[in-house]
Amino acid sequence: MTTVHEPGRGPGPAKPTEEASSRLLAAHSLGALATVNRGGFPHLSTVAYAWDPAERVVRIGSTAGRAKVRQLARDPHAALHVTSADHLAFAVAEGLAAVSPVSSVPGDETGRELLAMQAPFADPGDEAAFLRNMVEDRRVVIRLRVDRLYGGGLDVS
Repeated sequence: MTTVHEPGRGPGPAKPTEEASSRLLAAHSLGALATVNRGGFPHLSTVAYAWDPAERVVRIGSTAGRAKVRQLARDPHAALHVTSADHLAFAVAEGLAAVSPVSSVPGDETGRELLAMQAPFADPGDEAAFLRNMVEDRRVVIRLRVDRLYGGGLDVS
């Protein structure tokens, strides 16, 4: 059944539950991270992330020199915005973020946390190479502790 709307009208807003917003976060791995730049404006970065609903933490891998990492050191307020594949629904995870130490030794805590965010490697040599690359690339983990989780979209049902 197709819903027909009058000219200038469309579907109304949908108000998903926090649980539905959490499911949307879990179903995807790419989103837009908003941090606060020096001028007080939002800075957006497309990021790959891992959502841990039990801990209410979003983990994002980055490198030490990125603008988002510098901005979070100055102001930890951040939000991750994720949309459904059809863009009819979205979820936002807001909170304070912390940045891990730079991975400095293959297999250190930061490297292992980054490794846990990846699909398992079939070849153990690939895991060792990954951990070496995390050190070489000066990788960090951004941990966004989610205080507020909400979403929205269009009611097309």
